[in-house]
Amino acid sequence: MARLEYLELPVGDREAAKHFYAKAFGWRFTDFGPDYAATMSGDTDVGLDAAPEKVKAPLPVIRVEDLEATLAAVTAAGGTIAVPIFAFPGGRRFHFRDVDGHELAAMQPD
Repeated sequence: MARLEYLELPVGDREAAKHFYAKAFGWRFTDFGPDYAATMSGDTDVGLDAAPEKVKAPLPVIRVEDLEATLAAVTAAGGTIAVPIFAFPGGRRFHFRDVDGHELAAMQPD
């Protein structure tokens, strides 16, 4: 069953963002390279993306069991693929736009 797994936030300064969320909510982050950090609670987690090619707005990420089948279903439902399937540490994902133009991602963990 698909569920909202993750919310990725574009940030200008990863360390400042980590400090803010730690102080405001007590969240702890794990660093993944120089530009990315994420909570690892196992519930709906938050990623902080400071990479130059980061998304421009918050990105909801939906966990799915079959990435290729989901890509086909998104396309059949009228969605458009914004970023083709790619691998990242922990799995694979693609980005898509829904019928209103909202960008989301679907991911399948390793």
